[in-house]
Amino acid sequence: MEHATDVAAAVESSVESLVAVLEQARLARTPAIPPAQLRVLTIVAENRHTNMSRLAEALNVVPSSASRLCDRLEATGLLRRVADPRDRREVRLLLTPAAGRLLSELRERRRAALTDVLERMPVSARQDLVRALRAFEAAATVVPADSDLRTA
Repeated sequence: MEHATDVAAAVESSVESLVAVLEQARLARTPAIPPAQLRVLTIVAENRHTNMSRLAEALNVVPSSASRLCDRLEATGLLRRVADPRDRREVRLLLTPAAGRLLSELRERRRAALTDVLERMPVSARQDLVRALRAFEAAATVVPADSDLRTA
């Protein structure tokens, strides 16, 4: 498998398997949180200063759609909206302790599901996988020399 297109097809197939394993872990919680709501919680968890416009931008949706997602999360006790102390016109989105626990539990379930799969692989294959993933990450973060990053 020397051609990059063959490798790309193999990677794509493997990613589909990875996504299936992670999705099973998400669905193991009853009731399962919808992917869009989980994405909101993840975005808010990663940035303490998330407001509605930043959330809409991160989700690539209009603010009213982001607001409806937040309505649902607020109704289930996973999200709070509070006035931003720096600008009272802005509303900051905050995770509740329940949301923190949910994200932590999901992370644990995902790691356990991945561990189950990885333990079925030979040790040498796991080591090769880690090396390959690190090389992929490094290649993905390198800016190609022919890209146009000049400033005006």
